[in-house]
Amino acid sequence: MTTTAFRSSALLAGLACALAASSQALAACPSSPGRFVASGAEVKDTQTGLIWQRCSAGQVWSGSTCTGTSSRFIYEQALAYGHANATAQGWRMPNRAELFSLVDKGCTKPTIDSVAYPSTPAHYYWSSSPIDGGNASYAWGVSFFGGTAVNYHRHAGNHVRLVRASP
Repeated sequence: MTTTAFRSSALLAGLACALAASSQALAACPSSPGRFVASGAEVKDTQTGLIWQRCSAGQVWSGSTCTGTSSRFIYEQALAYGHANATAQGWRMPNRAELFSLVDKGCTKPTIDSVAYPSTPAHYYWSSSPIDGGNASYAWGVSFFGGTAVNYHRHAGNHVRLVRASP
């Protein structure tokens, strides 16, 4: 075998391995099929028992996907939005652990089950949890870009997804 043929063969083998790994990574999303059970505009998490809004605040469930633009809120606006929906419909802002439970590391950009939660921006979402230690300038959020819990400045414009307890 010539050097050029050997290099081409090695390159093709490397590409085949990369494609196989890529297919396996895609097949891992969602990591826990059946965990999130969608019913119209709501999704039940069978692991936690929580009911989530299928669409981000500002979007509307069309019967097949979330339409419209996901709204961004500074932290105080997000809390007020959650409070207004809590008194009217039982929805509330999730705490950091609840929101982080939606992260699926098998999924990429966004790191969330996009069948259960379509059109989720691969961006930051607010939780109701303040920063430990009382730093009043920051609050906890979750990034569905990288699947991490991070503290954000309260004046940052982030997305919101509301939650409620199962009936």
